[in-house]
Amino acid sequence: MREEMAQREAAELRRSHQRPRSPEGWGLLQALWYLAFYKPIITEGHLRRKNIEFIFIRFSAWQYAGCDKLWAGLVTTLCDNIRHHFGALPLSVYHVMGTRPRFASGFSQKEWVLKRGTCLKLWAMLFVLAAGLSVLLVALLVPGIKENHALKVVGSAITSLSGSGLVLGAFSILKNLVVSEKQKIERLTNSERFATQLGFMSKVRSEVEALVDFLAFMEIFERRRLRVVLEITSLDLCYPEKVAGVLNAMNTLLSDANTPFIFILAVDPSVIVPCLEQTGCMKGLADNGYLYLNRTVSLPFSIPEMGARSRFQFLEAAIQTREDLMYRIITRNVERRRRAKCPHVPAATIGHRDADAEAVRCIHEAFHCLHDSSDPLSRYLPSSGAHVRRIVNTIPITLRLLLHRAGGCGAPVPRAAAAWVVLADQWPCRLNWALQCMEDAWQSQEEPGFGGRSLWSIFTEHVAELSALRQPLHNALSLDGDPELFQSFLQRDFPFTARDARVLLGVTVNLDHSIRHKMGLLRGLDRLQRAAAAPRVSRSVQCPHPE
Repeated sequence: MREEMAQREAAELRRSHQRPRSPEGWGLLQALWYLAFYKPIITEGHLRRKNIEFIFIRFSAWQYAGCDKLWAGLVTTLCDNIRHHFGALPLSVYHVMGTRPRFASGFSQKEWVLKRGTCLKLWAMLFVLAAGLSVLLVALLVPGIKENHALKVVGSAITSLSGSGLVLGAFSILKNLVVSEKQKIERLTNSERFATQLGFMSKVRSEVEALVDFLAFMEIFERRRLRVVLEITSLDLCYPEKVAGVLNAMNTLLSDANTPFIFILAVDPSVIVPCLEQTGCMKGLADNGYLYLNRTVSLPFSIPEMGARSRFQFLEAAIQTREDLMYRIITRNVERRRRAKCPHVPAATIGHRDADAEAVRCIHEAFHCLHDSSDPLSRYLPSSGAHVRRIVNTIPITLRLLLHRAGGCGAPVPRAAAAWVVLADQWPCRLNWALQCMEDAWQSQEEPGFGGRSLWSIFTEHVAELSALRQPLHNALSLDGDPELFQSFLQRDFPFTARDARVLLGVTVNLDHSIRHKMGLLRGLDRLQRAAAAPRVSRSVQCPHPE
């Protein structure tokens, strides 16, 4: 959008040879002069302008999640950012003396028309004020008239009445300068009668309309189009009622055909749609959240699946945030130099440092496997930046726990540990099911060589049982990634055995064990139901119905 803005600005400069103005420095005085004494006119020349300026505003819904009305936070953020962009003084003067732009009559190209009424009123007030001051000064200074109290009263009255209008106008500008639109809306929302306050929405709407008119005025002054781009994020972290409130506020702000707002709604529809369907805003839409989103969003853009290069960029950015690894490498080099100079160092200290150096080496080797495009593990990197960061943060902990458990009896395989972390992150439900079936089989001691069986064979043996329990495990199954990738992961690329799984399970920190506990309860209840149904079937066979 910034590139588009720069290209349009250059093209418009070549076409009209007019540079855009800015309300800064000398331009601020010029803007105040036009605000006070001129009416803006929307001409054909203004409508032909293609140059545009985007005013970017970021709104994180999570920051306002504690508000009673989340949409009020959206409106206050809009008002506050526009006030900050243009300055408080032009907006305050517009509230008192500004005029809404109107379309030109005919083919006139005049963009500014003098406010004759305002000028006449101002000159009349200044003339009356000068006359009153003259009468008052004559009554106070001219000898022979000083004793005339009536003339003093008349001069004082004329001066006070004429000056009061100027003082009231200055006071109104000062009031709008001190009390912002954001503070006005916050004062309304903090009122005890907020829920039942009559005309509340009309007041908020009037503040927004004043901002829209001010933006239209500044378009003509700056000689370019203005568009306010609101980027709404973190909406899928809020409660359902507040999600619906923000979308309703968006529809309200976009209800005008000439509104200068552009909303970029960055959300996950799989989270937002159930939130909408839980609220009362679906009446008349057959409780279909997708239909509501289709009517709200005018330009849907689903981000495509991340490519290999983008995944590696996310991975590299996530690894660079691990400053502890970089720090440990530097300190390890420093310690080696110190050890060479001072050989009399306790053996326990040397052993601890060597163990720490071994951990750093294993962690870097695991990260190298993730970043190597020729390694099959890189194909299973998730396309979500949050999941990549989780994997990067989990691998060091897993490897350090493995080293601690080994106790110097053999270093773990970093590639296998990294693959196990990716497996637990991408398919938590299916992995928990395989582990639960493995534990149950191990406890019952069904096979003497069970430890050598592959985890994939254990999963396929009991996959029909998982399919039967898909309804109570629906939410857990929705956490898993592509099932075909899960098969290729365990069957071909990383054929973990039951023995490997038992060793790695003790150091697995990124797997929700409550899912496996729930699976164990469901399997136990299912076995009880089948055991209770078996005698009834046998009795029905032994005692057939008489003819």
